[in-house]
Amino acid sequence: MSNSNLASGYWPRVVDRELDELTASLPAVCLEGPRGIGKTTTALQRATEVFELDDPHTLSVVAADPERIVRAAGTVVVDEWQRMPYTWDLVRRSVDENPQPGRFILTGSASPATPPTHSGAGRIVSVRMRPLSLCERRDAPLFSSPTVSLAEMLSGKRPTVAGRTRVRLDDYVGEILNGGFPGLRSLNGRALRAALAGFVSRIAERDFPDSGRAVRNPGALRRWMAAYSAATATAASYEKIRDAATSGQGDKPSRRSTGPYIDILEQLYVLDPLPGWSPSLNRLGRLTEGPKHHLADPALAAFLLEVDAETLLRGSPESPNALREGTLLGALFESLAALSLRVYAQHAEAAVGHLRTWGGKREIDLIVSGRGGKAVAVEVKLAQAIADVDVRHLRWLRGEIGAELADAAILTTGREAYRRPDGIAVIPLALLGP
Repeated sequence: MSNSNLASGYWPRVVDRELDELTASLPAVCLEGPRGIGKTTTALQRATEVFELDDPHTLSVVAADPERIVRAAGTVVVDEWQRMPYTWDLVRRSVDENPQPGRFILTGSASPATPPTHSGAGRIVSVRMRPLSLCERRDAPLFSSPTVSLAEMLSGKRPTVAGRTRVRLDDYVGEILNGGFPGLRSLNGRALRAALAGFVSRIAERDFPDSGRAVRNPGALRRWMAAYSAATATAASYEKIRDAATSGQGDKPSRRSTGPYIDILEQLYVLDPLPGWSPSLNRLGRLTEGPKHHLADPALAAFLLEVDAETLLRGSPESPNALREGTLLGALFESLAALSLRVYAQHAEAAVGHLRTWGGKREIDLIVSGRGGKAVAVEVKLAQAIADVDVRHLRWLRGEIGAELADAAILTTGREAYRRPDGIAVIPLALLGP
């Protein structure tokens, strides 16, 4: 990425560094993630020619002559490729014939109703893109200068943890509600709610049909999305989520009938479940493999639950409250942390999961697992001060897996980053970066 991108108004994303490395060596990359997170804008920074298949005119022209895509010179961006699934196989065959690096960037916000005939493995490399992490929100300067690097923590060298922030709890609440969709960052109040309502409506009216399944009852789909929102940062069972989504209904739908809808919400990247973690040496006994529930962005969850800053700061667990313990704000703060951590972890070629033993005796909110089997364990605490009781599960894990644990930290709403005498890092979420 050059400085000219800054002059043109584009602020680089964390994923840009990954794209720079991949496009320098690979012929085709596919940027995947929910609608409205900036995939197209990021891809266009590298484009010589663009085919926007979300535009009906462009789609009809390309459908009449698909080979236009592979005849184009330079770096070709195929935006919303799933609108014409044949383009995937077309690109795959083209890179078989000419594997020159940086030829194609595809973007997609859904899986097509008719999948490609070939997965593209080894030819088209998928790159996940998520909404803006905290440090990428350049219009919120308090969050744009992190002092602690997740990549350095994964190195196992126990880097110095320091830095101060002026971010307050109100600021975190603002970021939860404003969200990480770049095109919505300038909106607030009624305008923001209207834009999010349009996002939700489009899922039912267009994205589901495009994925091969029409929605006969948009209200029911929204209730399911709200139930998953209420289950944010929990491992609530399908049955509990179903009961919340169908409250007042006598006959509950079966998993078989609702499963396809849930699958499509994941394929649309609206649901972004956090998988259970298993250590490489597997010496922790029985761990649950069920996911923790998160939506693509906590702003979407807050909108679906119809909460505002005053409601969140009041601290009451909003309905339906049977899906979690503690406050909704605590759950959404953890989801904001999970979103940012996943962006930073991907930069370090690491994955993020959660740890929970059977019976729930031991739980750790986020486990970042990097190359070589090293892991960083992270708890999220909606508090400024941290006591010994807050780090008990981190200490337990360190005792269980020893050197495999590269570092351990608690993310907080406090003002200062530091290491406790026991070596566990205490980091305000605003100060963590890639």
